[in-house]
Amino acid sequence: MDNNKNALRNSLILFMICLLVHAFEAIVIRTDETFFAECFINKLFGIAALIVMLRITKMSLRDIGCKSESMLSSIAKGFGICAASYTPAFLIEFAVLAAKGTPAHMEFYVTGFSLTGNVIKNTGIGFVLMCIVFNIINVCMEEGVFRGFYITYLTKGHGASKALYISALLFGLWHIVTPVKSLIDGTMNIGTFIGMTIGYIILSALMGIKWGLLYQKTGCIWIGMADHFFNNCIVTNLLHVVTDSGADEMQIIRVIIGELLSFAAVWAWSRINRKELSYEHRT
Repeated sequence: MDNNKNALRNSLILFMICLLVHAFEAIVIRTDETFFAECFINKLFGIAALIVMLRITKMSLRDIGCKSESMLSSIAKGFGICAASYTPAFLIEFAVLAAKGTPAHMEFYVTGFSLTGNVIKNTGIGFVLMCIVFNIINVCMEEGVFRGFYITYLTKGHGASKALYISALLFGLWHIVTPVKSLIDGTMNIGTFIGMTIGYIILSALMGIKWGLLYQKTGCIWIGMADHFFNNCIVTNLLHVVTDSGADEMQIIRVIIGELLSFAAVWAWSRINRKELSYEHRT
């Protein structure tokens, strides 16, 4: 199964299996509507599938960018990228709300992300800890599979550029489950579903390109993983902009602004730093 010419086929098989598990959990089991408030079973399944694929393809965790020597500094850089990108996004959000005559303030509590708005508010250290743990599981699976494995595996047979864009496209399609669930639940009409699906896939794919570039240019997975974690856990799940009429009314806009800023910064940096790190020198 490690034949380079079959890399794309094998990658698509892995993707479809993981996507079906993801959809089954979100739409049938609905773990995010239980005490856990998060769909995490598919992520644990994805990590297990990744371990199996690494053994089949005779790759190690180090081969997909898990290097101990650059871990702490890379994590700090990842946090820095996300903080620098989202600070202007939050400031713009506050400015727009103030201009509309709805001054806002920031609150810290746990909630899930929804394309139609956050609807569940949880407080208490237990929920915060669960949020952190589930987000660590999430980024380990998504960065490990979509960046570490796919880009490394596909590069061998298709080249670095194609590997980057294929992995990003798959990452975008991975997020189709969220709008599909909203459509099934009736919280979106078909027109909104189509618009949200296209926009969500494109935004997720751009994020996949950003994290993929960070992986390709540095040879380690930690920068993208840290930025991904900060984005999901801190910006989306824990920090909230609250007004008298509700919370996170502009969350989608905030995410779009923050991610486009970070994407532009990483893309510009990648154009300046054109040297591509060969996979032979990553081990």
